Amino acid sequence: MSFSRLLAVAISVTLLMTRMAQGAELVIATVNNGHMITLQKLSGEFERQHPDIQLKWITLEEGRLRQQVSQDVATRAGQFDVMTIGAYEVPIWAKRGWIRSINPPPSYDADDLLVPIRQSLTVSGHLYALPFYGESTMTMVRTDLLKATGISLSATPTWDQIKTAAERLHAPDKGVYGICLRGKPGWGENMALISIMANTFGGQWFDMNWMPQLDTPAWRNAVSLYADLLKRFGPPGAAANGYNENLALFSAGRCAIWIDATVAGSFINRADVSRVAGKVAFLQAPVASTPKGSHWLWTWALAMPMATNQPEAAQAFMEWATSKDYIRLVAQREGWAAVPSGTRTSTYAEPAFRQLNPHADVERHAISTANPHDATLPASPYVGIQFAAIPEFQSIGTAVGQQIARLLQEPVSVKEVLQAAQQISVRKMRDAGYLR
Repeated sequence: MSFSRLLAVAISVTLLMTRMAQGAELVIATVNNGHMITLQKLSGEFERQHPDIQLKWITLEEGRLRQQVSQDVATRAGQFDVMTIGAYEVPIWAKRGWIRSINPPPSYDADDLLVPIRQSLTVSGHLYALPFYGESTMTMVRTDLLKATGISLSATPTWDQIKTAAERLHAPDKGVYGICLRGKPGWGENMALISIMANTFGGQWFDMNWMPQLDTPAWRNAVSLYADLLKRFGPPGAAANGYNENLALFSAGRCAIWIDATVAGSFINRADVSRVAGKVAFLQAPVASTPKGSHWLWTWALAMPMATNQPEAAQAFMEWATSKDYIRLVAQREGWAAVPSGTRTSTYAEPAFRQLNPHADVERHAISTANPHDATLPASPYVGIQFAAIPEFQSIGTAVGQQIARLLQEPVSVKEVLQAAQQISVRKMRDAGYLR
């Protein structure tokens, strides 16, 4: 062997030994939601328990996170070792061989996971991600404002009741808007809400022949109501508001009604971060002509890409971050009001959790009754409630979301927007081979 070759081998061995001495560095890509920020804050406990593993965090806004992790797994670039992904990506990426299956030990107690959440992360009998928190949809409304105006809403309000209440509670001169809804375009932003609205009006994304159904009476009724609510009773600039922006508005007392993810209950009832703590009623998501598909099913979960070269360390972190022990750690350090919910039966069995999270019963009921296999009144060929679990949906949903966001910014009609959305969707489905 030549001297240069020996030198190269020696350098490689030295670098490998140096990395082994330094321990593993796990690069974790996650969304910038409140529970993930708490996880990052408390992750020093994991590093203390695993001194040979160091954590490096990449925290991104939801849209950018999806873009970066999707590109990373598709190209097998190996930039990340652990990724925060959702119930939409897991089955698709698992079938494509982009993420690794997970077999947690008995001590993890996978049977404690809520059945709909566990099933959403399971493919061919194997878990491919571990749920960090789960959620469905609910209605949040200011009880002090309801009392002052003499308005009442049922435990499962109708969209007509929501519209009437939003109109009566709208008081922009006092800094309170009648309703806050997601306006930011994206398949996981405005379209998550609009999809469940369309479901309850009897709509669906695709019929049994995979023909898009956006230019139909059900979608026109749902989108017309959505645009009317935000343009007449919503905050200015609603097209820029997603979950985090509306959480800030509602917590500051600027919204009378907010319909969004159940996870919001963990924050708006905490007096240290919310001005409306103790003044909020939690109701089921609204319905129109049918309750089918009225509340979504979602989990932000931790997965590891096939390209990671540290699967053991990655799984150790994923199990720790989604364990009963982590939930107890959050309860000890931050309080039971701050624990990530929507994943474990044992969490809802804790009296302290139920006492400090008045939305708990609404959340668990919404999750337990969400059925991704039967979410539309007409039969649909896809699985999913607020999305269709096909690879093409991410592109279609975002394109449609951009069209609908125009209603909040431009002088265009619902008919014009939905016709454009239908044309875009048909073209994409034809290009993908679903249509002839």
